[in-house]
Amino acid sequence: MSVLISKINETIEVIRKVTKEDYPIGIILGTGLGGLAKEIDIQHEIEYEDLPHFPLSTVESHHGKLIFGKIEEKSVVVMQGRFHFYEGYSMVQITYPVRVMKFLGVKTLLVSNACGGMNPVYSRGDIMLMADHINLLGDNPLIGKNEDELGPRFPDMSEPYNLELITLAENVALENKIKVQKGVYAAVPGPNLETKAEYRFLRAIGADVVGMSTIPENIVANHMGIKVLGISIITDECFPDNLKPANIEKIIATAMEAEPKMTLIMKEVIKRL
Repeated sequence: MSVLISKINETIEVIRKVTKEDYPIGIILGTGLGGLAKEIDIQHEIEYEDLPHFPLSTVESHHGKLIFGKIEEKSVVVMQGRFHFYEGYSMVQITYPVRVMKFLGVKTLLVSNACGGMNPVYSRGDIMLMADHINLLGDNPLIGKNEDELGPRFPDMSEPYNLELITLAENVALENKIKVQKGVYAAVPGPNLETKAEYRFLRAIGADVVGMSTIPENIVANHMGIKVLGISIITDECFPDNLKPANIEKIIATAMEAEPKMTLIMKEVIKRL
C-alpha cells in the first residue's frame, strides 16, 4: 500500500466513526461562497484540524470544515473552505480532500470559485460555467509515481467539465432567468493579482477569466473518474486598458451578492442529478 493511500485510509477511518453513509455528491465552496452551507440539512460536521493529513485553510473568508448532510434530499459532502497553491501547500495536499471524497462515494463534484473577468462581454457579478481551463500554476497534482488504484497514468482531459452537467446548469439558469456566461478559466499561482501585460497575455491565449484555484481539484477528479461542474463568479473586471487598483473587500462583497444565484443553480442541479 502506498503512503498516499495509507493516509487516505487513515482519514476515512476517522470520518467513518462519525458517519457510515456514502455521499455521491461532493461540493467545494470558494472565496466568499460559503453561503450554500446554509441550504444544507446538516447531519455531521468535522473540522479540518480533526482530520488526519488534511491541510488547514489560511485564507480569510474560507472556513475550515467538512460538512455532511442533504441538499434537495441528496446526500452531499461539502468542503467549506479550500486550499490554494499560494498558501504554500503542495499540489498533493491541495487535492487530498478530493481523493478522500472519492473514497466516500463521490461521483459528481461541484466546484465554485471567485475570479477576475477578462472577456469584455462579462460584467462584475456575472456567473460563468466553466467549459474548459488553462493550467498556468506551474505544477500538476499527478506529477510523480502514479497511483494505479486511484486512476490512470495519463488521464484524458478532452472533457474536463462534464457537458451533461453544463447543459443541466444552463437549463436551470434559463428557467430561473439567471444570466450565465460559459467560458475558459485560467489558473495562476498568485497571490498577487495580475499586471496589465499579464491580462493581455491571458486573454490572447484564450482565457475568459483568471483565478488561483479549481484546476488542481479538477485534474484529480478527472484522474479518479469523478464528473465535474465548475461555476465561477466574476468579482472584478480585469480590462488592461481601464485597470483600477483591486479592492479585496469589494471583490468578496461582489461574490457574496452574486452567491444566491449560484446557490440556486447548484441546488437545482443537485435536485436533478
